[in-house]
Amino acid sequence: MMKFVFTAGVAAFAMIATPVVAQSNTAAPATAAASVTAGATVYDTEGGVVGTIDSVNGDVAVVATGQNKVGVPVASFGPGDKGPRLAMTRAQLDQAAAGAKAERKAAVTQGANVVDSAGEQVGTVSSVDAQYAVVDMADAQVKLPLNAFSVKDNGLMVGMTKAQLEAATNAAAPAAAPATNTAEPAPAP
Repeated sequence: MMKFVFTAGVAAFAMIATPVVAQSNTAAPATAAASVTAGATVYDTEGGVVGTIDSVNGDVAVVATGQNKVGVPVASFGPGDKGPRLAMTRAQLDQAAAGAKAERKAAVTQGANVVDSAGEQVGTVSSVDAQYAVVDMADAQVKLPLNAFSVKDNGLMVGMTKAQLEAATNAAAPAAAPATNTAEPAPAP
């Protein structure tokens, strides 16, 4: 039975599935990490607006540029006079996102290996269309939007653990019909 999984949780992870490493500096100072909050405006090193932080999930902030929503590691932000800062302009971040999307489109193919965010085997892609890929898991087939995947060395990765994906799959499964008694009643004595 195919289970269609596109719950709010999967959608949230899907938005961060276009990861882009924005700069190569080491961990950001605590003051920069503290300013990486939803709604904050992000600036480049010259003071130009890159976008707005749409959400923060763990160590990844989703930056909305107006053209893309891009997952950026919180450690990639530095402190700025006006707010959090990246070592990329809006155009550079959009260009990196376009490259990541093209790489993902080429990698989401039938037979591709799928792992979770911890590197654990989830399953393989059994079919792909313009918007979705079906992943064969041990106990179910799950239909996920293409932007739920990112490309990793060992195949495709979904932005959640296998346990989280299984929980979302089980939550999306239709409820089983109540059991009916099919036994014939005993004849009256």
